[in-house]
Amino acid sequence: MRPRLRGCLVSVVVAAGLCLAAVAVLRPGGQDPPGPEPAREPAPARTELVSERRLDERRMELTIRSRALDATTKVRLLLPRGWESRTGWPVLWLLHGGLDDHTSWTARTDVEALTRDTGVLVVMPDGGECGSYSDWWNGGEGGPPRWESHHLEELLPLLEARYRAGPRQAVAGYSMGGQGAMLYAAKGHFEAAASFSGALHILGPGVPQAVMAGTAIGCFGTDWKRIWGDPEEQREVWRAHNPYDLADKLKGVRLYVSAGEGDLVEDLANRAARAFAGRLEELGIPVRTHFHRGGHNHTSWQRELHRAYPMLMSDIGARQVS
Repeated sequence: MRPRLRGCLVSVVVAAGLCLAAVAVLRPGGQDPPGPEPAREPAPARTELVSERRLDERRMELTIRSRALDATTKVRLLLPRGWESRTGWPVLWLLHGGLDDHTSWTARTDVEALTRDTGVLVVMPDGGECGSYSDWWNGGEGGPPRWESHHLEELLPLLEARYRAGPRQAVAGYSMGGQGAMLYAAKGHFEAAASFSGALHILGPGVPQAVMAGTAIGCFGTDWKRIWGDPEEQREVWRAHNPYDLADKLKGVRLYVSAGEGDLVEDLANRAARAFAGRLEELGIPVRTHFHRGGHNHTSWQRELHRAYPMLMSDIGARQVS
């Protein structure tokens, strides 16, 4: 299927709010709650670092063998100026959307320039094309891929032990990564979180059907039930991965939520974001929102990162470096 046709088709099936980041835009060639959790194995205490490659003055790429994923995976870092001179750097995690990878933030936005004069370690992990930043249900058996366990129980300690990361951390993401940012913030690891066009209410009208179709088409050959099960039969598993249902766990986290209007996918992400923001308001949890004109694309996400950036940096104590 030609790339443009594929993008249009997937955009239709995810239009109810599924966060597949690259479905509405062409990808550059070769580029870069309530209820029980699904059963899962405990994450290993240590992670094997396969390789560490310095791409330039700031970019570093790690290859990690993950037991949580039962596979090797990659992480891209943007090092702050003077990185080797101290430890305890504030950390900003940037999560990519569906069908993208760990290179997408640096390939498609100006994040390198934005962070150049800030004393912050930027972490951009791979999250799988349809990983959903979740430990997959896998028919109730758990097991790999366990993206949440990999990021929070393998990668996070590795960054602190080996890459001079400090305890003050923020997380942001676009599309699928926007959902992931709120899921991870609800676990208590981050002081601030931002979602750009994220699917923040996966049980909203029509969204489960979009998840099914989007996973089947966007990640051809993947059984969509492996992720969270059936939305009716495994309702509690879905709720355990729904930012809307986890909103009460975000008390004390500085929050930024944005979504645009301008194409079918973004209009429906907008509805999900407004529902999530409304839920936060009901709970008395402050959130900064920006609902704007703009499509489901990296142009919008770059702009929103710029808007959220001062808030994210102030909450983790990151300062300008000379």
